[in-house]
Amino acid sequence: MATPAIHFDHLTFEERLELLERLWDSLVDTPERIPLTDAQREELDRRLDDYERDPSIGIPWNEVRKRIQGQIE
Repeated sequence: MATPAIHFDHLTFEERLELLERLWDSLVDTPERIPLTDAQREELDRRLDDYERDPSIGIPWNEVRKRIQGQIE
């Protein structure tokens, strides 16, 4: 079955960005459905193992978010 073409040329940059954000938000509502490659799964497992061996290597999410927001502003 061929996928129909979807044209976004009529949308402004801001409208396309909003559409992208809405689409992304709809995907992150069900993260278990987002497929991972074997390499991604192995890397996540490795990082979890490292953290379980030494929790002090982790950074709390609120700290990560502050750092990211500080880089954006």
